[in-house]
Amino acid sequence: MTEAERGDNATLFPQPVGERLRAARERQGMSLAEVGARTRVPLRHLEAIEASNYGALPSPTYAVGFVRAYARALGEDEVTLAREVRTEAHNAPRVTPKYQPYEVADPTRVPSRGLVIAAAGLALAIAVLAVLWMGSSLFRGDGTPAPATPSVAVAVPAAQPTAAPAAAPQVTLTATDEVWLRVYDAADKTLYLGTMKAGERFDVPASADNPMINVGRPDKLQVTLNGSVLPPLADGRRPIKNVRVSADALSARAGGQAAPAAAPTAAPTGAPTASSSVPPAFAGESPAPSR
Repeated sequence: MTEAERGDNATLFPQPVGERLRAARERQGMSLAEVGARTRVPLRHLEAIEASNYGALPSPTYAVGFVRAYARALGEDEVTLAREVRTEAHNAPRVTPKYQPYEVADPTRVPSRGLVIAAAGLALAIAVLAVLWMGSSLFRGDGTPAPATPSVAVAVPAAQPTAAPAAAPQVTLTATDEVWLRVYDAADKTLYLGTMKAGERFDVPASADNPMINVGRPDKLQVTLNGSVLPPLADGRRPIKNVRVSADALSARAGGQAAPAAAPTAAPTGAPTASSSVPPAFAGESPAPSR
């Protein structure tokens, strides 16, 4: 087959995004584990992407985010690949649970018809005897009715079911390289301030009121929600600030909804809580001291 024929086939039958990423990875001599170490994307998700098995991923939004990270690690065109994988992921069938038929009990363990009739007859005889005994006890020997014994009804309070407290969602910020970071709440109270080294992490307190972050290199900061890796907050071309990192805001972002933007607030003057090199984009910012 000539080069022109191969080009025509590529146009008529475009190669799936997963196969193109796998081919680019093999050309660079990289293993899938090395790509996972660079992107922090679970290995099973990378395998699903290369196999075009998008139904194994949590949602099409995750597929787009993972492909962008994969393409960035290989130096490929992440914008084009993300646009194409969005179409592939939406058209991919979703995995649905299979119907489990109800199994009929073993016929040998079902009581026989004769035994059922005998038990019903015995129950009927007991009911008749009980009615006759109750009727005879209502009258004395002289024909006068016996005094009724008063009955006392005791009200028993119903037990109130107790619901187990639901575990609060946990947001974790992990540095994949050296990155400057500040975490603060709605009252501008600093929860974290400093330069994180690769591998260092910070768990955002679940009780924090509307936590937000300023970060110099958002592409060097991995965000996870209850252990699940979320798409990067930005591409790292410029610092970002006043970005909400609460569990609700990150869930809305991962689901394709626009998280509400935080209104910029003027930080009060004060000394930072940790010695750090503040990026130029935040040089004018004076973070509030930790309280």
